Amino acid sequence: MLKLLFLLLMTGGVPVAVAMAGASLVYILITGNVPPYVVVHRMVSGVDSFPLLAVPFFILAGNLMNNAGITNRIYAYALALVGWFKGGLGHVNVVGSVVFAGMSGTAIADAAGLGTIEIKAMKDHGYSSEFAVGVTAASATLGPIIPPSLPFVIYGMMANVSVGALFLAGILPGIIMALLMMLTVAYFAHRNGWGSDIRFSGSRFAKAIVETLVVAAWPIALWLLITKAGTQPQLTVLIGLVVLFASDRIFRFQAVLPIMTPVLLIGGMTTGLFTPTEGAIAACVWALVLGFAWYRTLTLRGLLKICLDTVETTATVLFIVAAASIFGWMLTATGVTAAISAWVLGFTREPWVFLLMANLLMLFVGCFLEPTAAITILVPILVPICQQLGVDLVHFGLIMVLNLMIGLLHPPMGMVLFVLARVAKLSVERTTMAILPWLVPLLLSLAVLTYVPQLVLWLPRQVY
Repeated sequence: MLKLLFLLLMTGGVPVAVAMAGASLVYILITGNVPPYVVVHRMVSGVDSFPLLAVPFFILAGNLMNNAGITNRIYAYALALVGWFKGGLGHVNVVGSVVFAGMSGTAIADAAGLGTIEIKAMKDHGYSSEFAVGVTAASATLGPIIPPSLPFVIYGMMANVSVGALFLAGILPGIIMALLMMLTVAYFAHRNGWGSDIRFSGSRFAKAIVETLVVAAWPIALWLLITKAGTQPQLTVLIGLVVLFASDRIFRFQAVLPIMTPVLLIGGMTTGLFTPTEGAIAACVWALVLGFAWYRTLTLRGLLKICLDTVETTATVLFIVAAASIFGWMLTATGVTAAISAWVLGFTREPWVFLLMANLLMLFVGCFLEPTAAITILVPILVPICQQLGVDLVHFGLIMVLNLMIGLLHPPMGMVLFVLARVAKLSVERTTMAILPWLVPLLLSLAVLTYVPQLVLWLPRQVY
């Protein structure tokens, strides 16, 4: 009856959060088993969680980066690095999304922020709107895979899994997905006879390589100083930051400081300097320093608008989490999750068969539900089955998030689809058709990461 009420409200056009909370309240009123105030109590307790404090701060950090002129710097860096390849701006699109994913944490921010610049540049260079939209949509899925990641925070809280381990688990899969997307761009470039979009410049390419090496060498150097030389961690990091900012001023780097965002987050969490929640605050401080003090592209008026946008987005996300909390509790209390678990375990006890079924379910659900709502509904149902079959919950979290990101590219509820249709001024139908070829590298990535868990778990196991 609970599921029927939920489906009736959803088909009636009621927002998913209201449908979950409303179905739970109506069910309680009809059955009379528990007092109605339990709905409010469970919703409040559902958001009364320390890890969830990371949500507004990661949203704020992404908004700050998106509005501080950082996207133009990332685009220039990616253009210097791979823009001279055949089909250059397609490769730039993917590399730019990899970098921006390390700051935004959401696919929609990637599509709306960097996608606006990339689609316009590709159309100006003669690429079709469909190809520009397709590669932008596919690369936007990297946003929540490469840390930091808002869906990972929600999943970690719901499944009681280390958010730091989930962040680390997304690094190698994100790189694999990016490489497969770049191979797809190369295929289209070869088939259509596309050339490069900019002339190869040795000095510009060398500068981009130097920037990449600086980002890679900086944390390694600090780690060696702290662990091998026995220097004070806080003092060493402070001196390292001074050197980093001085180098940026002297050599006028394009994107070293923005790219350092995920490095600082992952480094701080793995060394115990701060928790993921504190890391979200650190990301905000870093974005404010870059926007106000260093690049001077933020204003107080702009900051006020960013804060208001953050409050609006945070309220939406946390209301979904609160509504899903009571709905998930009701699913457990009424025996729905136990019944589903018993059915699945009665059908198969092979982990690979379960993962196949779970992927199909999550791909379907992702087409109709916003990722936060889908995670909060699916975790109480699927995680107990994972525990009984011995499926690693960090591995499963990566699979769940990737499935739901692919769902964002499809109607009827694909938010990335609608954002890009508006940016590119295409109809939803044309945008959907443009995205279809890009499902090949995404679904191939999903298959590889589902059945080769070592690619997901190797890095977390090295650190934790």
